[in-house]
Amino acid sequence: MVLTLHRYIFRELFRSFFLATVVLTLMISVGLLVPTLQDFGVSPGQIIHLLGYFLPIALTFVLPMSALFASSLIYGRFASDRELDACRASGISLWTLVYPGLTLAIFVSVANLMLSFYVAPAFIQRSEQSVKANAEHILFRNIQRKGSYTLPSSPYRLYADRANTKKKLLDGVVIVNLPEGEPGWLITAEQARVRIETHSTYNKATIVAKNAYRFNENDWGQIGDTTIETQFPSLLSDSIKFQKIEQLKRIQADKMNFFPIRKMITQARAQLAIEILARDINIQMRQTDSYYELADADASRSYHLSVGDCKVDPKRANTLLLTAPIQLIQVDKLVTATTVEYTSNQGRISIENDGEDIRLEMTLDSPSWKRPGVEPGKAVRKFVNNIRFPQSLADKVATDGIMQTVSQADTDASVLKGPRSERLKKLCKRIPEKLDKVDNKIYSEIHSRLVLGLGSVALILTGIALGIQFRGGHMLSAFGASAIPGGVLVVFILAGKELTKNPSTPALTGVAVMWLGLVVLAILTLWIYRKLLRT
Repeated sequence: MVLTLHRYIFRELFRSFFLATVVLTLMISVGLLVPTLQDFGVSPGQIIHLLGYFLPIALTFVLPMSALFASSLIYGRFASDRELDACRASGISLWTLVYPGLTLAIFVSVANLMLSFYVAPAFIQRSEQSVKANAEHILFRNIQRKGSYTLPSSPYRLYADRANTKKKLLDGVVIVNLPEGEPGWLITAEQARVRIETHSTYNKATIVAKNAYRFNENDWGQIGDTTIETQFPSLLSDSIKFQKIEQLKRIQADKMNFFPIRKMITQARAQLAIEILARDINIQMRQTDSYYELADADASRSYHLSVGDCKVDPKRANTLLLTAPIQLIQVDKLVTATTVEYTSNQGRISIENDGEDIRLEMTLDSPSWKRPGVEPGKAVRKFVNNIRFPQSLADKVATDGIMQTVSQADTDASVLKGPRSERLKKLCKRIPEKLDKVDNKIYSEIHSRLVLGLGSVALILTGIALGIQFRGGHMLSAFGASAIPGGVLVVFILAGKELTKNPSTPALTGVAVMWLGLVVLAILTLWIYRKLLRT
């Protein structure tokens, strides 16, 4: 008899639970999908795939609410039809009748934990791989539709008149660079080839522009062919809350696996590199009369530089100011060793890209020039790009072990021997703060998933009890009442996560607040059942 009763209750529970889950999951999945469609402009064929990938994310939030709805509704109807009174009159205890609901609660709790720790992050990464596989297609599709595309979390925005997807070419190109807090620039080119490389923790875009002109804040000039490289994060999964537990542990072990940290370290590396270069140039200028040797990345030209002084630009990141007298001898190795000599009173050297292989660009203002067999002249500007960073200095800021190198940049153990700029000091000061913040995020994310998963049991049991308690009212009144404790639990979780973000509050305090919410919910559940058993 009891087994038949359990099967009857569980069948009704499962039916309502299943229908509520399907409806809510579709609604939330579509809501999650819309921003992705707007941001990336994916093709119609990818929409179905992405919808499937977003289902586990939606289920993480839907399962507890669907189970709460089903339990309060079914047990409320069970009590209002006097079936509960009949069972208790025949000697069946209330706890026995709650077993089907408890089974559903445990199932939802386990499923929620599995979804939040393993399944949902895995599907997020699959959706990331699906988008990555078509990253270039997305870029060209956006340019075809809107005429422009902004690389995610990057200062670069591309405009083009035409996009040739098959040849990966853009015609009539404008590349705009608007770094935060820095003067920007733009490049115009007849044509550009775009290539996107995908890596496990970041993506790299390479733009090769043909016959390009560059426009800075106060000047412009022809720069010929130029290459721009930039890194940008994963398109969908660049967040602690979208990581599997193994990935969270991997990030804890090496923060460079988390793109926001990688980006910050890359910025500090670039500033450190340019200051090392400034010191190296000044040492050579003061100790010897020889030129400082530089060369193109493709070794087609070599440059011999002599300057009066070289100092870090306090206003621009990754930039050096060159002061008079400046002499630059350019040797073109591909054209019978053609030599051109430039002299100027001021100029600058800056880092051109944020890739693994650092490239420099140099500008001389109003230079005079001399070439054998040609009358001397004067130019508005001399611009040189795609200069290889000196290998002896590049080894000091190699990507292997760069975290430690940058972290020590403002200490006695720094590879930079000498004074540091205020910009570099600020970047170095931010590093430990950011690392602690990431550790706290990981800590709070793990505990919030545990609290939400385990809290599902107490929440569903509360829904059962309130369904029985409100049997005389509307069938949704019990669900509305039982949603209040769920909202309280969510408030505790969110409050705990915010506390862990506060640097003045220990992370343990935020975690304690999350678990306190679960304890409060458990006490409320026990109190409701104690009151119910007395009636």
